[in-house]
Amino acid sequence: MGEDNNSMSAERASLFVYLTTEYANEYRAVMNLFTGPLLVDLSASEVAHQLLEHGVSLSVDEATNRCEQLRVWGNLVRGMRDARVPSVRDFLRSRSRYQASKLGGRVHRDVEAILAAGDGAQEVARELLGATVQVLDRIIARLDEPSPDAEALAGDVTTVFNNQRLFNESVRDFYAYLNAVLSRYDLVGDEYRRFKELLLEYIDLITADVSRHAPAIAARCDLLKPRVSQILEILDSLPLLIMPDGTPVDRLPGRSRADWDQLRDWYSEQDGRSGPETLRVAADQALRQLLANARRMLAAAGTGVSRRADLLKLAAWFDRSGDIDVHRLYAATFGAYPSRHLFGGPEEPGVRDGVNTSWWDATPIDVPISMRDRGDRTARGRSAAVPDPGKDQERLLRQAELEARDRQMAADELVAAGVLDGARVSPASRDLLLALLGLLLSKNQDLSRPVREADTDLDLEITAETVAGGRTVIHADDGVVLVHELRLTASRHSGQSVGRAGRTG
Repeated sequence: MGEDNNSMSAERASLFVYLTTEYANEYRAVMNLFTGPLLVDLSASEVAHQLLEHGVSLSVDEATNRCEQLRVWGNLVRGMRDARVPSVRDFLRSRSRYQASKLGGRVHRDVEAILAAGDGAQEVARELLGATVQVLDRIIARLDEPSPDAEALAGDVTTVFNNQRLFNESVRDFYAYLNAVLSRYDLVGDEYRRFKELLLEYIDLITADVSRHAPAIAARCDLLKPRVSQILEILDSLPLLIMPDGTPVDRLPGRSRADWDQLRDWYSEQDGRSGPETLRVAADQALRQLLANARRMLAAAGTGVSRRADLLKLAAWFDRSGDIDVHRLYAATFGAYPSRHLFGGPEEPGVRDGVNTSWWDATPIDVPISMRDRGDRTARGRSAAVPDPGKDQERLLRQAELEARDRQMAADELVAAGVLDGARVSPASRDLLLALLGLLLSKNQDLSRPVREADTDLDLEITAETVAGGRTVIHADDGVVLVHELRLTASRHSGQSVGRAGRTG
């Protein structure tokens, strides 16, 4: 299965090869002919003739080579049509006719759309949210009819999911544009002001629309959730496209339960982060980055000041300089001089690098953060206050007192139970008993006679006596402890030891 998937991926990756070859413009022109009108069927000679009308000059042989190579890559497929030509040569050429393949045509249309798209912001299709609410209401009304109109229902379902797809794509493109602009370091001046207005006004408009319509869409999706099976049954009653070989066809969105679940999850906040919450988080990140750019522009010194004007001025100097002056200007601007070490004098400690030591091999110098980030040595901030250990001591003492009290209460509960078989104790008492029982068993290998384990701080003593076939069952709120062959008893510490006694603190 993995090899088949890799083979299919390699075959489909070849659909994009024509975009990066030496004759990419000619291949694009050829694909434009095949992906224009529907059911285009052309021979190589017809391709060459039509390309000439579009200003691309190719001989018939060159057009044949281009079409044949596109067929090898999978962008074109063979086409068949009866040919009426005046000569045998033209007949042989006309036998090789081509059509755009399904995936080849889709790839080319998407590529041309991307190449034709602008670099600016794309408007978000926020008006589709209100339309989606109305269409969902129509779907609910149609399902309440005695005999729902299957064709009308199919149109409404397709409209809902097409609206959702278009809205998602427009939102992703808009926030991708925001990210590209906000990451620019040279965003200053009027450009920053215009972008700030766009960000503050338009994002607030998008967020308001989503906040208003998302609960309504989520509520209608909840109403439709138990009726999805009815919707799918009605849609399946329409004529379906079935391939001759029995392979499934790509159905439109909304024809499966998974599509409806995804639509509901996008607007609902029950199953993790929803679409509206994601938009709010993206808006918060964009606003935080906008504020960071504002702080950078308002900084008085250091690397926070925009160097855009300086760099533009430097670029103008480079443009006006000759070959010799360009090298001198570059060396003066970027400090590209030969490396030379200068000693600070005899008081310099640990001198290991000489005047001929390369910068690559020299000992690194620790540059303070203030100098590295802001270009000055001015101390910022204030000295931290010396922490007062008294409060920590009080907190630790209080914590120790609470722990000691809890342990004493657990010990008193065990003593009150006495014989522990069938007793119900708290989890804390059960844990204390298990700790003492573990010490008892680790110290006493021979249990032929009663043995004890004591905690003198808690005034608690556990006695274990071997009973053939007996057991001790201790109940707690979070489980049951079962000890085989032993009878356990809790009592106050008597000060006497039977077997090997110990102490825990």
